[in-house]
Parts: sequence; structure tokens; C-alpha cells
Amino acid sequence: MPPQLFGAIASSNSPALAAPAKRAGAQTSSLAFPGGYLAHDASARLFSDRGWLCVGQGEPRFADERLAQLARESGAEAAWLAAFERDGAKAPAGVKGRFSIVLINPAERQAWLATDRFGTWPLCYSILGGALRFANRADTVPLENRRISHQAVYEYLYFHMIPAPTTIFEGVERLSAGCSLHWKDGTHSLQAFAEARFDESRKPELEAAKQEFRDIVRAGVAREAEGHEVGAFLSGGTDSSTVAGMLCQVLGRPAKTYSMGFDAAGYDEMEYARIAAKHFGTDNQEYYVTPDDLLDGIPKVAVHYDQPFGNSSAVPAWVCANRARADGLDKLLAGDGGDELFGGNARYAKQRVFDVYRRVPGVLRKGLLEPAFGLRGMDRIPLLKKGASYIEQARVPLPERFEMYNMLERLGAEKVFAPDFLDTVDRDRIGRLQRETWDAVHADSLVNRMLGYEWKYTLADNDLPKVLGTTELAGLEVGFPLLSDELLEFSVGIPPEWKVKGMTLRWFFKEALRGFLPDEIIAKKKHGFGLPFGVWACQHEGLKALAHDALDGMRSRGIVRPEFIDELLGTLLPAHPGYYGEMVWILMMMEFWMRGHEAGSFVAPRGE
Repeated sequence: MPPQLFGAIASSNSPALAAPAKRAGAQTSSLAFPGGYLAHDASARLFSDRGWLCVGQGEPRFADERLAQLARESGAEAAWLAAFERDGAKAPAGVKGRFSIVLINPAERQAWLATDRFGTWPLCYSILGGALRFANRADTVPLENRRISHQAVYEYLYFHMIPAPTTIFEGVERLSAGCSLHWKDGTHSLQAFAEARFDESRKPELEAAKQEFRDIVRAGVAREAEGHEVGAFLSGGTDSSTVAGMLCQVLGRPAKTYSMGFDAAGYDEMEYARIAAKHFGTDNQEYYVTPDDLLDGIPKVAVHYDQPFGNSSAVPAWVCANRARADGLDKLLAGDGGDELFGGNARYAKQRVFDVYRRVPGVLRKGLLEPAFGLRGMDRIPLLKKGASYIEQARVPLPERFEMYNMLERLGAEKVFAPDFLDTVDRDRIGRLQRETWDAVHADSLVNRMLGYEWKYTLADNDLPKVLGTTELAGLEVGFPLLSDELLEFSVGIPPEWKVKGMTLRWFFKEALRGFLPDEIIAKKKHGFGLPFGVWACQHEGLKALAHDALDGMRSRGIVRPEFIDELLGTLLPAHPGYYGEMVWILMMMEFWMRGHEAGSFVAPRGE
């Protein structure tokens, strides 16, 4: 079961606090202190001094040598206390690595919470009635009553996950990545200590930069592998292949690697995993995920998360991690981060094309091009139709343009949601928060702005929780060597034109690894770790029954229109399984999550 950390501290006038019910199988110890309590498991380290109780998780690395020495002598939590006493909210800015820290001073009615720059050791909190309540999971924050947030449900169907700071529960927030919280006798403040800040003035020498990059990646892999029985995910993409190859070098022997395949046209990438495994000589374990694996894994993975999570590659990742655990490994290395640090997603090049249009003089755009392509019938002429579509998208500024093909936007919220439910939702909130994230990126170039934006929405809110949650469920640790602080700091200082050069994605990354990676992998197009769920849900009777059972359960919750469920299962999915299978998946995962959590007296939403 997942690690448990939860507690509360009351202000002088707040009511008594009741401890939350522990999740089944969770092994925790509790400490009571004046005004509050704390429960923790073996993964949490405790330290107390001068009235402070400090609880740390992860492996922080202190840049300040005095603090680093204190951490070596007395533990990281002693160093955290000294850092916060000296620097306050700025303390985490001088710490590298993955971590979370909670510091409580009951006598002073004061607390600090912080999580690392990608939120990989999460903290959730609630401040009600003057009391601070916190946990590492949204579903274990100590509350008397839990009520599911309609806003969070809407955002889940929009993003297929729930971006921080929102959580599925009313009154509970997730501490945003790279953020600290200070609570003092009933009031609190938040401060970001890790910003997306790019230095575009540097002019590094190319060959020296290539060598520095390779050295940083190798050092990151070595640090993550130390002290573990370790292997690596191997999808056959540039990121996982790089990590697997470096791991072989670090270990001085063939590394155990794990590759998942799908026996469905257009979904299988095993060919490239085999190329990488042969090139580096890894001990590669291949497995083809089956519909029966999904039948077993879907309910388990759905319930494991602390809130609905709809990334459809989570179940295959769990299957992969399970096989590594069965082989005696205690840690897997993942390749997440390379795309978002060095410009590896196709949308980066696509958005640059749209940006060209926005640089056309306004008189020409508004006086000639837009009126001409807006004429009736233009959308029926194939070549001109593309031009009209290009102008339609180019006219929308970023980051709003990212969501033009969002499934919920294309379907229409009114078609999907029950009217009474939709009336309770602030549909403009998503755009406001996206705009805030976009505006907070310190960069002049378009590519760096997109990268900084995706550090939140793609990495911290989606891809990293997927890997963290599924490896945790399998009983494994996970490392992200391509997200080391050193590699991040290196990436923000290389020229933006090295990241996306013309239409070539992550040009520098590939050039730096030319001769190390197989040429076929450097040249391959971006594929991803997709899942043929929609196809299988139409062909496999067990999956079909599972999907119908889950979506039938959604009918009585007052969230989704029953008519939409009928159309989705009866018409849309059979006609376009690859596309609408994703909507079936996210509804199914939410329903199983709700079923699994209702036993804990969680209140499902109803139309009001």
C-alpha cells in the first residue's frame, strides 16, 4: 500500500481534530502533541529540536556546504530546520533532488510545508476552522466529512487528470510543484521557490556542450542507481534508450530493461525497443500486454490513486513495474523529462508554424487573408480547407490554442455533462489558471515558453504521477535521471534554436547522442506509449462488459448525461474506437475510483 503521512495542527481557537481512518494495509505510527497529531510510515524520517517536529521524505541534496555537512552528521531533517530558520520561504530554493518536508512548531502554532520542483513527493492540505490539516495523499487529509468537488470532476474530464492545486475533494488542495506553504496560527501564505526561468543570452560552444550533456546524464543515472537492484523502462524512444544505455555503462554489465508491446496495428513499438536492447546489450524482458491484463489492472490502478487519474498508459506501466518487481528489482529508471527539457514533442514544431502567421502584418491578416479564407465554401475545397484551418488555429493565442482539439471542447460540455451539474462549475477557471502558468514562464522564445508551461501540465500533473503511482503500486522505487537538477539547469541555458531547429525536434539532444544511440532511434518519429483500449473494448467481451458496467454506474451520479453515455457506447466508440476509447477510459477510471473510495464515507456528487 502507499506510504502514509498525515497530520494536523490547530490554531488557538479551532475545534478538536479527529484523525482520519487509515487506508487498508497502511502501517503507520502516530505522535500526539499539544494542538495536533502526526501519523507517518517508515518512509518518513522524523527529527525534533527546540520545539520543532520535522518530517522529511525523499533524498534532498543541500547546495550550502554548512547545511550539507549538518545533513551528513544529523540527518536531512536537521538541515531542513536550519535552512528554514535562516531563509524562511526561500529555504527549498537551495535544495536539489526529490523531497517533501513538513515542519511543525505546536507552541508557536506554526508550520512549513514544501515539495520539490516537480512535486514528486506530494503534499496535500486543508485549512478549515483555523486548523492546518495535511497528508501526502488527498484522500488521507484529516477531515470530518469529505465531499467531492464538482469543479475537480469537470477539470478531470477536461485534462484526464486533476491539475494542482485542485484536488477531487472540496476544501483540499495539492501543494503546487516547487512551492512552499507557511501557516501561522490560522492564516497561511504560499510562495513558489522554483520558477521556469530560461537564460537565452548564453552562447555555449557546441562540442563542449555535447560532452557536458553526456556527462550530466551519466552522472544522473549513476546517482539514481546507487545502492539499488535497478533496471529501466525501455520503450524504444530516445529518452528510455538513453537511460538504458547509460545504465549499462554505469553498472558495467547488461542492465535489466522492460519493454511493453501491444498486438494492435499502430500501437506497437517493440521493434525499436529491440534495436536499443541489442545495441546496448541489455537483458531485455519483453511482454505483450493483453486485454486480460487490463481486466485485472484497471480496478487496482484506478483505486490506488488518491483521486481520479485517467492517463491510459498507467495500467501498462504498472504491468511493466510488476514484472520488474517479480525479477527482484527494487527500483526502475524512467526516461521522463527529455521531451520537456529539450523540445521533443511534435506540438513544439507545430506551434512555431502557427507563430509565423501571427508575425504577418495585421493589415494583411485582417484585411485580406482572414476575409478570403472565411468565404462560404472554402471548407469544402481540400487545399483551401487546410489554409482556413491554419488561420482559425493561428488566430487563437497560446496557451489557449493548445486546447483547440481538446476532446471535451470538441464534444461540447453541454452534450457531456448533466445540466444541473454543469451549472455548479466555473468553466472559465481552467483558462485563467493556464494563462497564469503561461505568463509565469520567464522566457523570450516561443519554444522555451512552451517547455516551461509543460513542466506543470505535462510533467508535474500527468506523466510523473503516472509513473510514481504505478511503480508504488508494484512496490518499486523510481528514478528520473533526465529530470536531475543539474540537467535542468543545463537545459535552460542552451540556445532555444538548439532545441527545435527548423522543424527538427530536440536537435541538440539527438546530436549530443549521435554515435551513442542507434541511428534508427535518433531518426524515428515520436510514437509514445499508447494503449489500444478502444479497439479492445469493441472486440474483447470482458473489456466490453467492464466498460459498460462502469459507465452504467455513472448514470446515477448526476455528472454525465445518460443520453451521452448511450451515444458514446452505442455509436461513437464502435465508429471511432481509437478516438472515443479515451473518453470511455477516463469515465471508467473515475467510476472505479469512486466505487473504491465510497467505502471510506466519501460523498459522491449529485446535481444540485
